Amino acid sequence: MIPGLSNRRRFSDLTEQEILALAISSEEDDARIYRSYAERLRAEFPASAAIFDGMAEEEDQHRQRLIDLHRTRFGDVIPLIRREHVAGHYARKPVWLTANLPLDTIRGEAAAMEQEAHRFYTRAAQSTTDAATRKLLGDLAAAEAGHERRAGELTDTHLTEDARSDEDRSARRQFILTWVQPGLAGLMDGSVSTLAPIFATAFATQDTWTTFLVGTAASVGAGISMGFTEAAHDDGVLSGRGSPWKRGLASGVMTTLGGMGHALPYLIPDFWTATTIAVVVVFIELWAIAWIQNRFMETPFLRAALQVVLGGALVFAAGALIGGG
Repeated sequence: MIPGLSNRRRFSDLTEQEILALAISSEEDDARIYRSYAERLRAEFPASAAIFDGMAEEEDQHRQRLIDLHRTRFGDVIPLIRREHVAGHYARKPVWLTANLPLDTIRGEAAAMEQEAHRFYTRAAQSTTDAATRKLLGDLAAAEAGHERRAGELTDTHLTEDARSDEDRSARRQFILTWVQPGLAGLMDGSVSTLAPIFATAFATQDTWTTFLVGTAASVGAGISMGFTEAAHDDGVLSGRGSPWKRGLASGVMTTLGGMGHALPYLIPDFWTATTIAVVVVFIELWAIAWIQNRFMETPFLRAALQVVLGGALVFAAGALIGGG
């Protein structure tokens, strides 16, 4: 036992029966994880779901072979030992942490699962001097390497070029609807709507600290308002726009950042220096909005720039005129 970790065993202290039992439970857990991935993806990404179904079946077959080997060598009673019982053994993330991951990330998680298992059994085989244990660990490492090859074969069978293209387009569309669109709306609102109160305060008071406080209050207030509005007005079930909390987070954070961008320069004590920097920041924000519209929303860049810059200029002028008056 390890001091301070008395409930966990060293891998080197496990018997061959316990190593085999650990492999059986690991294969069973991985099969369940793959089936969870398949169920999660089945509606939107059927080709990828078929791959994970096939990988789960492979895990079941390997588990059955290991059970047969255990029955032959040690009998029918398999000791209860799992990854979390062994110090230093690779761990799997809880399934709920991957429930809302993008498609490419889930594919990467599956590949990492097989690679981790392969590397672990390979290192374990190299660290033992017992011939029987070394052979057993080597067989397990080879089985995991076979999983990787089989995953590639399943990908070639189910995930054709057209299917991958369709799924990638669906994943990109979901990313845009859940993150980009709400974030862009927030950035536009934060960058443009706060121009009037910030610059009105600046020209009315010519006090940089007061301007900074007003700008911070306007930015944070707008961020909270936009975040809750985005999360509350659409639960994403009918529209397919994804989790309302993700959309609300994207919208709220980007709204706040958009406003704080041209409020922060007023931490500089000199009024005209702060105002000059704030104006430069505003133009950077507006061009960033135009670039995002062009990059993700496929809006022609010149049209997006004209719309955003014109709108920002009008709001800025209104704030300056009101504050100057």
